[in-house]
Amino acid sequence: MYCVTIRWKALIASIVLSMGTGALAGLLTRDNSALYEQLYLPPLSPPPSVFPIAWGILYFLMGISTYLVYCSGCQWKRRAIAVYLIQLLVNFFWSLIFFHLQAFFAAFLWLILLWVLILIMLRLFYRCQKAAAFLQIPYLLWVTFAAYLSCGVWLLN
Repeated sequence: MYCVTIRWKALIASIVLSMGTGALAGLLTRDNSALYEQLYLPPLSPPPSVFPIAWGILYFLMGISTYLVYCSGCQWKRRAIAVYLIQLLVNFFWSLIFFHLQAFFAAFLWLILLWVLILIMLRLFYRCQKAAAFLQIPYLLWVTFAAYLSCGVWLLN
């Protein structure tokens, strides 16, 4: 079931929460691109300039996706949004674990936790609103790639 009329406050709040979380993580780790460039990186590692663009798009899609679930009359809506909020928090702390603590193995394990939470969220979103789940697929793929990068950084450094 789709929202018949756009609930602008809910849509804006959903996007702001998602993108705000990403912006705060980016703000707290903005000085760490030098660290990234000093690390031994696995093959296919993108330049630092790719990350804010990719994450910006993903956070925007996450916000829209969550709004669609919020508008649904699904019985799983509260659980789906709760899992979304938990994974968003886990997502936020990954940057701090990786860049501030430089705990690369812990950051890799944290990404595995995030990946599992995204799968759970995807399943719940699919039950509520298929389009919402499909909007989360790029996020799952990017986190899969990030796990590869994180594991590579841990093994190489």
